Parts: sequence; structure tokens; C-alpha cells
Amino acid sequence: MITFFICLALLVTAYFTYGRYLERQVGIDPNAQTPCHRLADGVDYIHLPRWRVFLIQLLNIAGTGPIFGAILGACYGPVAFLWITLGGILMGAMHDFLSGVILVRHDGQSIPEVIGHYLGGGVRQFVRLGSVILLILVGAVFLLSPAQLLSGMTPAISTSTWVWIILAYYIIATMLPIDKVIGRIYPLFGIALIGMALGLLGAVIIGDYSIPELTTLRNFQLNTEKLPIVPTLFITIACGAISGFHATQSPLMARCVGNERECRPVFYGAMISESIIALIWAAVAMAFFGGVEELGLQLKEHGGSAAWAVDTISSGMLGIAGGILALLGVVAAPITSGDTAFRSARLIIADVLHIDQRPLWKRFAICIPIFIIGYWITTINFDVVWRYFAWSNQTLAVFVLWTITVYLARRKANHYIALLPAILMTFICASFLFVSDQFFGMENRTIAYLLGAVLTLFITIIMLRKLCHDTKSAA
Repeated sequence: MITFFICLALLVTAYFTYGRYLERQVGIDPNAQTPCHRLADGVDYIHLPRWRVFLIQLLNIAGTGPIFGAILGACYGPVAFLWITLGGILMGAMHDFLSGVILVRHDGQSIPEVIGHYLGGGVRQFVRLGSVILLILVGAVFLLSPAQLLSGMTPAISTSTWVWIILAYYIIATMLPIDKVIGRIYPLFGIALIGMALGLLGAVIIGDYSIPELTTLRNFQLNTEKLPIVPTLFITIACGAISGFHATQSPLMARCVGNERECRPVFYGAMISESIIALIWAAVAMAFFGGVEELGLQLKEHGGSAAWAVDTISSGMLGIAGGILALLGVVAAPITSGDTAFRSARLIIADVLHIDQRPLWKRFAICIPIFIIGYWITTINFDVVWRYFAWSNQTLAVFVLWTITVYLARRKANHYIALLPAILMTFICASFLFVSDQFFGMENRTIAYLLGAVLTLFITIIMLRKLCHDTKSAA
């Protein structure tokens, strides 16, 4: 368990060290008036207590991501610990914190508007469309998956009936002021999500389990040819390491934080917490099934169902209480991510079209088409939807990382803390295009990686030229 506890200690320590370093880079101003005070509208711009904003942010960005993704990523072996830890500290938490600060300083605007401000109008239009598509995909995924699980638990009620029930909740939560539904129930689910992870950690420590040590970077996947560590692991474990979806959720809380000093606990802290949850789930998955190879075999036997693994692990390690928490993890968590995904889509469209969100009928007018499309997507094969969601999620993170790089460069701060992750994630997403069967699926991996590197170099040159231009203009 030495590797696990070292990684855990690094994540906790990073909050107090690297997190404070990032604060100095952006120059946190405790006297600056935040959007919830200047633009209060009683709907989206509402001041909430810091502890409540933190728990809402955690549940917004988490959902089943740090659970399902970590379990599937654990099939690669202990190397997953390395990605969760270093990715969470140097990429994910940095990405969430700095983008969160930028969003607060841009009146809590939707992420496409902020990206466009720093990367240009053409990129803004592309990200507007891409973000709305991503969010509707997320909403559809988190509409169908809990409906299917609930249907399995209640044979008398069909999946389609559960879809309509959940959809009705989504409509209510998306349109009502954020403090009416989300602000009240999310903190409870957030506490339960943390409690579930800590309960499993305690069971592993006390019980007769063994967490594998990181002694090799070997790929433990059953099919290493189709699932190479680079880039597939970096796509599989997203929410526990870095996820562009988070940047679509952060505007919700950027409109609710009462002081810039709250940005580190809310944005950096929530991501570090999510990385810890992912680290625990990856370790538990490896330990419970008696090793990485056995985990892979069990998942293969059950159709790769991470939901099955969650139920089996929770019930097996925590008994009846674990079964209840598993229900939370695989049903309540995705539902609470689904409604904020649709809410974020509403805000993006409202920002694009400059539609005042105070009148209820205007919120309703935006929401109805979104929900119609979301429901239609649930009729498509679930695997196809999920397949493209994962890659588009990390691709959005690339745009956000480049935005942060430009922002820091304009401030004459250390922009390398975002530049290097931006280049790495650009390569991950670019090479995935050529390696994965979801896209080109090139059998010659050398050429596939070379093409990914060429595309990465091309994008990097364009961005470096922009940085040089911005620097000269500022001078």
C-alpha cells in the first residue's frame, strides 16, 4: 500500500503548496467584488456559503467520473495511480482553479465566451457548438444510465418510464434558481460521495486486502494492442485527473462564490478531492478482486460494466450500508451531473444569444429544445454515445489549457505551468484520433503517433505565435 499512501499524501500536500503557488500567479484579490454581488439576479447569480459552493462544485464535476473512470483505468495497473496523482495536481486541479479564477473575473460567463476572448472569435464559435454538444451528450448519458439501473432494480417500471421521471426532474432543476434545488440537495449527495470513498478506504486498510505497488509501467490490459497506455489511459481516466467537462460546470459556481479567496478551496480543492476519490476507487478495484488481471477478467465477464463493479465492491466490503451507497454512486451521482450539464447548456445558449435569464418563460424556451435533443440521443446505442463523449471531453480540456496559457502570459506570470500540460494533452487527443478504433484506428502505431506529434507541433506553433504577438502588443 506504500504507493497508494504516497500518492494520497502528495494530493493532500499539493492543495497547501502548489495550490498557494497558483494563487500567487493569478494574484488573488480578496477586495475584488465577485459576480454574485455585482450581478445578483436571484436565478444564477446568487451568493452561497463557501462550504456549500465547494460541495456543489464537487458533485457537479464528479458524477460517476472518478468512480467508473477509475475502475476502468485500474485495468491498466498501478500506473493509473501515477496519472491520477500527477494529472490531478499538475493538470486537473490547475485547470479547474485557474479557469475558475478567469471565469470569476469574466462575470461567470460560459466557458466558450471566455475561450473566445483569449483564443479568438473562430475558436469561440467552434467551442460554443462543441460545448453544447458535449453537455447534451453528458445529460443524455446521465439520463439513460441511471434509468437503466433503476429499471433493473424495479422490474415493474420500464426504462422509458424512468427516463421520463428523471427528465421531469432535470427540467425543474435546470430552470429553477440554483439555490432552490441544486443548492439544497447537492451538498447532501456530496457528503455521501465523500463518505462512500472514505468507508471503502477504511475497509481496505482494516480488511485482508492488498493494493498493488507501482514497480513497473507495464500495461495490464487484457488487450494491450487495442488499449495502449498512451493515449488511452489518459482518455479513460478523465474526471480523476483532468476533464474539460469541469470547465463547463465551473461558471455555475463562479456566479456564486463570495470572494476570490474562495477559489482555491472551491475549484482547486474540489478537483483534489475528486482525484482522491478516484485514487481510492482505483486502489479498491484492484484490491477487492485480488489483483489487476482478475479485475480485468471480471469486468470482461460482465460486459465491462463499471456499474456492476461498483455494486459488487460496495456490497461486498460495506454490506447493506455499502449497497445503499452504491445506489447513490451509480444513480444519484450521474443524475446530479446530468441536470447541471443541461443547466450549463442553457447558460451557454443564453450567453450566445444574450437572453436575460430572469424571466422563467425565457429559461423554458431555451430548455425545451435541449431536452428534446437529449431525449432523442437516449434512443441511440449507449456505447456509441459514450465512446465519443470521452474524447470530446478531453479535447475541450485542451482548449481550456491553451486559454489559461494565454491568460498567464498576458499577466506576465509563469505560463509554462499551463503550456506544458496543454502540449501534452494536445498530443494525447491528437494521437487518439489516429490510434483508436473509434476514429482512424491505424494498425501502424509508429505512423499513428508520428501523425499525432505532427498535428500537436502544428497547433503548438500556432499558439506560440499568438503568445509572441500578445507579448509584443502588451509591450
